[in-house]
Amino acid sequence: MRHKDKNSSTSRSTRGLLGPGADPAFASLADPGIRRRVLMAHLVTHSKQSVQRYVGRPLGRVLLRRWMRDKAASAYVESFGLPRHIVEEILGDEALTLHVDPRKLIRIAVHAPRHVEKRPSSLAFIWEGSWDQRREDLRVGTRYQLIRELDANRHQLERTERFQQLQARIDEGRPWASHQLGVLLDTPEKIRAYLQVYIDFLDDMAANGFDPGRGKDPIGVAISREGTILKVNRGLHRLAMAQHLGLPTVPVQVRHVHRLWWNTVTEGATGEAALRKMQQALQRCEPEEQPGPLDEDPEISLPDDFWPLPRTPMENRSK
Repeated sequence: MRHKDKNSSTSRSTRGLLGPGADPAFASLADPGIRRRVLMAHLVTHSKQSVQRYVGRPLGRVLLRRWMRDKAASAYVESFGLPRHIVEEILGDEALTLHVDPRKLIRIAVHAPRHVEKRPSSLAFIWEGSWDQRREDLRVGTRYQLIRELDANRHQLERTERFQQLQARIDEGRPWASHQLGVLLDTPEKIRAYLQVYIDFLDDMAANGFDPGRGKDPIGVAISREGTILKVNRGLHRLAMAQHLGLPTVPVQVRHVHRLWWNTVTEGATGEAALRKMQQALQRCEPEEQPGPLDEDPEISLPDDFWPLPRTPMENRSK
C-alpha cells in the first residue's frame, strides 16, 4: 500500500499544475518544471482569499453597516472610500454592471508614479487622485496589437511580434514562464500552442458572443470625475477581442468611482440614499474617448477605418 502511495505521489509531482489565474484551456501547457512555483502561487492566493473571507469582509460589513446607519465614525468610513467588496455585495453585480460599445471603451486609467502621488487602495470603492486624468489609448496597446496580429497570422504565428519575443527568450536561455498560469514556454511548439489558445478564445467569442462567465474577473471599469467610463486592469484581453470582432456591446463592472463624481451625484446624501443616487447616475455614464490632460504621450492619429469590419457570427476563414 505504501508503495502505491509513493508512486501516486511521484506521478502527481511530475505533472504540470494550472496556476490560480489560468483558464482550463491552458491545461495542456501546464509544465511540471515550475510546479513548485505554481503551488506557491496557489498558497498565496488561498491565503489572500482566506484573509479576505475571515477578516476583510466581516470587518468591511461592520464598517459599511455603520456608514449605512450614520453611526459614529461613518464619516471616516466614507473618507477611506467605502469597502469595495461590501458595496458590491450589497448592491449586487447587476447594479454595478453597464453595457457599453467595446469600440468606444478605448481609454485606460493610468496611476501616477508612486513618488508623485499615493495610489488609491484597490479595496476602496471611492478613489481620489489624478488617475482619471492620465490615460492610455487601448487601440495602440499591447493587448489589441496581440489579438490583431494573431488573427491576421493565425496560420503563420511565427510572424507575430509576440512569438518572436517569446522565441528570443528561449534563445537567450530564459524562457517565459507564468506561475499564475502554470505555463512554461521553452519550445517553439509550446509558444504556438499558447498563442493558439487566444485564437480559440477569439473564435469562440465570434461564434457565441461574449461570455461573462469566462475569465477570472469581469471587465473592470472606473468612473472619472466627469462621469465618464475608463478601463482599469482586469479583462483587457477579452475587451481587445470584443473590439476586434466589433461586438455591439459587452458588460463591464464598475469597480471604482472618483470622489469628485461621487460627491456631485450623491448631493450630500449618505447611506442607502447615497448608493441609490450613485446607482441611478451610473446609467448616464458613457465611455471616455478623449485623451487626458495629464497624458505623458502625445495622441496618435488613427485612420477612420482603423477597426476591421464586424465579424459576428464567425465567418469561415480559409487564410
